Parts: sequence; C-alpha cells; structure tokens
Amino acid sequence: MKRKILNGAVLTVSLFLFTITASSQVLNEGTFKFGRTLSLIDAFYVDSANLDMLTEKAIVEVLKNLDPHSTYISAKDVKEMNEPLNGNFEGIGVQFNLLRDSIIIVEPISGGPSEKVGIRAGDRILTIDKEKVTGVNITTTGVRSRLMGPKGTKVNITVYRKGVKDILDFIIIRDKIPIYSVIASYMLDKETGYIKLDKFAATTEKEFSDAVVSLKKSNMKNLVLDLRNNGGGYMLAATELAEKFFSDQKLLVYLVGRKTPRQDFKSTGNGSLSSSRVVVLTDEGSASASEIFAGAMQDWDRGVILGRRTFGKGLVQNGFYLTDGSMIRLTIARYYTPTGRSIQRPYNEGYDKYMENFYKRFTNGELMSADSIRLPDSLKYKTLVNRRVVYGGGGIMPDVFVSADTTSNSTYFNKLFAKNVLNTFTLEFYDKNRTLLNSQYKSFDDFKTKFQFSPDDIKSFIAKGESEGVKFNEEQFNKSKDEILLILKGYVASNMWQTNELYQIVNENDKVIDKALKVISDKKSYNSILGFQ
Repeated sequence: MKRKILNGAVLTVSLFLFTITASSQVLNEGTFKFGRTLSLIDAFYVDSANLDMLTEKAIVEVLKNLDPHSTYISAKDVKEMNEPLNGNFEGIGVQFNLLRDSIIIVEPISGGPSEKVGIRAGDRILTIDKEKVTGVNITTTGVRSRLMGPKGTKVNITVYRKGVKDILDFIIIRDKIPIYSVIASYMLDKETGYIKLDKFAATTEKEFSDAVVSLKKSNMKNLVLDLRNNGGGYMLAATELAEKFFSDQKLLVYLVGRKTPRQDFKSTGNGSLSSSRVVVLTDEGSASASEIFAGAMQDWDRGVILGRRTFGKGLVQNGFYLTDGSMIRLTIARYYTPTGRSIQRPYNEGYDKYMENFYKRFTNGELMSADSIRLPDSLKYKTLVNRRVVYGGGGIMPDVFVSADTTSNSTYFNKLFAKNVLNTFTLEFYDKNRTLLNSQYKSFDDFKTKFQFSPDDIKSFIAKGESEGVKFNEEQFNKSKDEILLILKGYVASNMWQTNELYQIVNENDKVIDKALKVISDKKSYNSILGFQ
C-alpha cells in the first residue's frame, strides 16, 4: 500500500532520440484525401463543424491504430509534458498544497526565487497579481498556471503568516526551478546505500553521481537502486547510469526500425561502481528507460533484478511538431537488450486489449506468484556471461520475485486514499503543530526514533475520514493501522524535511527492501543468483 504515497507514474514516457528531416516526408494520395475531406465538411456540411477538433480526433485515432505508444499531444500540453524530463521549469519555486480552499506553502525550493524574498513554509497565498485565490475553489492547475511563467517575469503575491498581524506583500521574479529525479538517497545499513529514482531525465546522471559521492562518504560499498514505478524517460539517461556499473566496454542497448538503421549504445568502461554489488528493484510500473537499465544489468549478469515483472515497453518514439505547436510522438524503432531481447508486450490486438492485458496482472495472481506468468520457450534467451535463462516479449522478469504486500490492505484504507484523507489530515496536523514539532524534534533521527501519534491524534484522523465520507470500520482500521500510521508519520517528515525523509520512514516496513538487503549482504547468495560459482 505504501506505493500509493506517490503519484502514479506515467508508464509510457517516450524517448527523444532522433531528428528526422522534412525531406523524408512524402505527401501521398491519402494525405490529399484527408485534406479534401475536411475541406468538403467545411464547405458543405449541414451544420457548423469544429475542424480543429475533428482533425485532432482523427490524428488520435490514426495513431491509436498503429501502436499503444504513438500519441498526439496538444500544443498547450507540450511544454508541461517536457518539463520533468528537461529537469526544470520556470516559476517562483514553491511546493504547495490546497488546504481548505487555501494555497498553503509546504516549502520554498532551496535557492529558488521564493526563498530568496522570504517566503516561508506555512504561508498562505491570498492573492496572485491582485486576483483573490482563497475561497474560490481554485484547482492545482489553476495555481500552477498563475505562478509559473517565463524566467525574468514578475509575479505579485500577498500572503497570510501566522503570528504576523499584517498581510505580507511579495514581488517575486520567476526563474528556472530544478525538478529532481533522485528523490531519496540514504544508507540502509553500514555498507548498503539506497537510491530511489523517479524518472530518467536530463539531470539524472549528475544527480545520481552526487548521491553516490555522498553515500560513499558514509562508507557505501553496495547499492540498492529502486526503479519501482519509474515510468522511464530519456534512453541516454539510462545508458549513462548503466555505464557506472561496468569496468569495460559493453553493449547496453541497441535500436533498429524500418527507417532507422541499427544504433548501438555501449559503456565507456569507466564505471565508478564497477566493483559494487547492486540490486535493482522493479515492478509493473517500471517501464521504458527503467527496462533498458534493468535489461542491460541482467543480460551481463551484473546485478540482481528483484521484485516483479516490468511494464513491457520496448518502442522508441520521436517527437514531431505540427504547425500549431502540437506534437506527434511517433514510434520509429524498437530497442533491444544486449542479448537481443525485445521486451515490448504484444499489441497486435489493439490498444484497448493491450491495456486490458496489463491490468489483468492485478487480478490473475501475477503480483502474488511468479508461477502465474507463462512465457513460451521461443522467448527464452541466455545471459551473456553465465548463460542464465531470461525472457523477452513482455517486460523484464526479475531474478528474485517478491510478491505484492497486501497484509495491510483493506477497503477502508483504499477509500481513505481515494479521498486524499491521509495527505489532508497531515497538512492540517502539521499546520496546527508546526511550532511545537519543529522545537521538539531538532533532527530527523530524533523524529524517526521518538515521534508517535497520540490516541487523540488517531481519533482526529478517523473523524477526518468520516467528514470526507469514509465511514469508520474498526476491523479494517486495525488491519491497516500500522501502515496508516507509518505513512502519516512519513508525510509529517516530508513536511518538516524532504521526500528523502519520507522514504526513510515508509521504507521501514517494505518487504521488498528487506529482501534486497538480505540478498546484497550475503555475497555467496548474491553470486549464486547471478550464476557465479
């Protein structure tokens, strides 16, 4: 259940790799036929027709009939779509949440323009450029659209701050704000580091390297790399990361398509982690670039893949801009792991069946037992060092399977998540107790060891659920209680510090990480899994 603390990762993040020149595009009879159809509708159709809307719908349907990952992105969505992979956006630099129809600052981003002018955690934004934004049912999208904008432009906001009599006015000059792909990095034990990677972006290699340098100062020798729910991103970010685990030149992935000649991507042989044991955590949310990385590590018997089968996306998209600023992401190639495996799931029955087959994993027992996965012998491959059997044709199968943890699952718990009760309660709890908590817990270690919710806090949480329409169920609450309180504690930690501290809390009860630690700490067992004698 703790995986729900994250926003669902997009499973089909595309890979931008090539520039295709206009000279390769040929206008044929079908092109003119489509244009002629739209012209006839415009000229003679009985009612007025929205040609822009018809065109977009037609494009969407055409692409949907090619493969599941060729997509159309409207002009207004293109910039927002690219921001996470570019590693930055332009705005005022705050993390915020909507609490009781108020915009509450969770934290100004370190070094960002808001922090520089004195915005503090807990401030409530009242107006943005003289527009009232409290009590008007503003949405998260509405807040973002008002606060984000081109670097160098100004935004005027007024805020209410507890303990300050007057309303505070700020003029903030927007700037580039970093988006991080390494969202947690800490030591699991005296020799094992842990890094949680959220996506493969332009800044991933540097973020990862910085995290490794920091962990090595704490005596890290081996690494657990968490790619669960990592939907992918840039292929080159995945190969840059994989390079760090090899001391010589190795093929990491190759691409080939009807109009795309084969391109090989190899390690340089300067891997700073080439002697470290590594366990890579995967699940059904690990896709695209995550699968490239896991496939390379598995094919060369370089690291243990642990968890559950990955999503199964092995198609490469290139972005083509259209005249109005919209974009088509068109599949132009397939990628293959070093053994020649294509890990793309079949899509010959169409998009709907493709997604239906994926969601069947949640009902057919696959998340609980590896034995429920049936793959034909034709998809068997042998790893390149120790000749272990691996499979293509439907994601990366882990070397060590760990079932999904459902011990704390309950309908009551699910409803609390669906209604966002855990997050809302935590925001209110921290807002009410901010001064006390910050004075009582001077360090995260102190908080982690000593903090507990009181019986009255738990009653308030249950009451919050009731107020949001989630009827209390004592039996189900008791089943989920430990997990609920752990996640609530993690949320409080993230309000006081960062997501790094959030993960240090919620990972305490993660049996996948527990298993990874056992595997990586036992050199004999680790080597045996990889086929070394």
